[in-house]
Formats: sequence, structure tokens, C-alpha cells
Amino acid sequence: MLRTGDKLMCTAGNVFYIEGKGYTVGDFVNEKYFVLKTGSSDEYWYATIDDEGIHVRFNSMNREYSDACFIRTDSQQCA
Repeated sequence: MLRTGDKLMCTAGNVFYIEGKGYTVGDFVNEKYFVLKTGSSDEYWYATIDDEGIHVRFNSMNREYSDACFIRTDSQQCA
């Protein structure tokens, strides 16, 4: 179960999330969506946790805005 404050590592990044960098889970909107800050500023996107794993969807054909994927840093596989 993912909780506020858990640490995630980006495994597939984009212009907002850097591959290999760690991010902290923010507040949950509901059991499926939560806030994931982009860095030290207050900017964030809503992340999703579902059967496909943990990700932020950007729905763009432009590589700069491709989906970002994450894993929990305390696990060895996609959650």
C-alpha cells in the first residue's frame, strides 16, 4: 500500500520528472490518485497507481511530455 511520504524513483522520465531521481508521495486525492511534486518548487502533477504501476500520464505525442513512470524505492519491481 502506497502512503503519503513514501519515496519513489523515476524509471522513465520527461521534462518534468528526471529518470533516476527520487520523489516523495504527496497527499492522496482518492485511493487511485495522489500529488507528486516535480521538484523543490510547489509545482506538481497528479500521479496514478493502478494495475500498470505508478505513473503520471501526459497524453502527448511529444517525447518531452511523455508519461513518467515510478517504482517505490523499497521494492525491487514495479508496484
